[in-house]
Amino acid sequence: MLRIAVVGSGPSGIYAAQSLVEQSAVDDVRVDVLDRLPCPYGLVRYGVAPDHEKIKSLQNNLRTVLENGRIRFLGHVEVGPGGVSPEALTRLYHAVVYCVGATSDRRLGIPGEDLPGSFSATEFVSWYSAHPDCDPGAFVLGARSAVVIGAGNVAVDVARMLTRGADELRPTDVPQSALGALAASRVREVHMAARRGPSQARFTTKELRELGALPGADVTVDESELARDPVFADLSALPAPVRRNMEVLRGWAGRPLRPGARRLALRFYLRPVELLEREGRVGAVRFERTAPDGAGGVLGTGTYEEIEAQLVLRAVGYRGVPPPGLPFDPVTATVPHAAGRVLRAGAAAPGEYVAGWIKRGPTGVIGTNRPCAKETVASLLQDAPLLCARPVAPEPLDALRKLGLRPVTWQGWLAIERAEAELGRSLGRRSVKIPDWDGLLSAALGPA
Repeated sequence: MLRIAVVGSGPSGIYAAQSLVEQSAVDDVRVDVLDRLPCPYGLVRYGVAPDHEKIKSLQNNLRTVLENGRIRFLGHVEVGPGGVSPEALTRLYHAVVYCVGATSDRRLGIPGEDLPGSFSATEFVSWYSAHPDCDPGAFVLGARSAVVIGAGNVAVDVARMLTRGADELRPTDVPQSALGALAASRVREVHMAARRGPSQARFTTKELRELGALPGADVTVDESELARDPVFADLSALPAPVRRNMEVLRGWAGRPLRPGARRLALRFYLRPVELLEREGRVGAVRFERTAPDGAGGVLGTGTYEEIEAQLVLRAVGYRGVPPPGLPFDPVTATVPHAAGRVLRAGAAAPGEYVAGWIKRGPTGVIGTNRPCAKETVASLLQDAPLLCARPVAPEPLDALRKLGLRPVTWQGWLAIERAEAELGRSLGRRSVKIPDWDGLLSAALGPA
């Protein structure tokens, strides 16, 4: 029997497990998908906005994989300090595939970035997605004006969540604490600011159009900022996705505001240089106006603008963090590898592999993880004859329990699902996420 551990139960980890059982010529392969959280699906559960029902439905496909008889989900298993060490894993399994994602955020590196009221977009996403590491009361939205820094889909998501009405979110699984805070929100203006031009924005047209469909908010675009983009005068030569974005933005330029509607302003050619303090917390963002440099980048112009903001959300990208016990390249923020094989001092480390963002960086969409995982699995299966010769534990679950861990099995996860459905019924809603560790573990394992 070939026993393999996959660390991480997001799409990259689940696709790796799927590839292992589908591609293996060894019928008796068994895969344990480990996760430090008691819930599977990674960013599909804790990163996709609650109003994106179609993307969240991908959980059904991932669920089918985890229900395969040769794949076992083991949640609430920390790899590293306080849990099972990477060295111990290599004694329990013939091979370990690390699919741990990119769990940190890139920083702006500007004065005032750590003022109260300034958060990474990931913190805000974790809050409205009920991640158990996030304080359910972290965001009390008393701000009048918010600034979202970034021009990708994450920036669009958080801007949309700030401007969407609570009644529109009630049918989703957003946690009750976040729903209450959003219902009481005083935010009337949201500014989404990008340092480059609209043709270089990373959001998709589908995400962009959703902003224009918000019933309680009006989108505004400064036509003079659009016109600074060198492609503005003639869109015909642009790739179709960029052309569609520009056409949507053009249609919003100069639109009047409806009385009482929230305002969502899309701004371009603004580079943040400082978060300004007002009464002990962030009160405004100071931007430098930029201009195209003719080579795809921007240059500072020496002119500045301040935008009032009592809440700032930084959506400028993810960054990998060093996984315990593995080599790490601080420049790329990834684990060095060759076709998924972990490299130690330039040589492939027997039985250690990577897939997903920790392998290639935070790029691509959810589906990009599938070919990435297949490449890694192909390398692992090439190594299988040597790996099978290694002695391993007869039952890794027993060994994990002897270490004092209380893994959440698939049955435990199903118990969490039932508890969330019951919570929703008690609130007159559909299934509602449990936002805290105690609640999740109590549902999955019973009293400690």
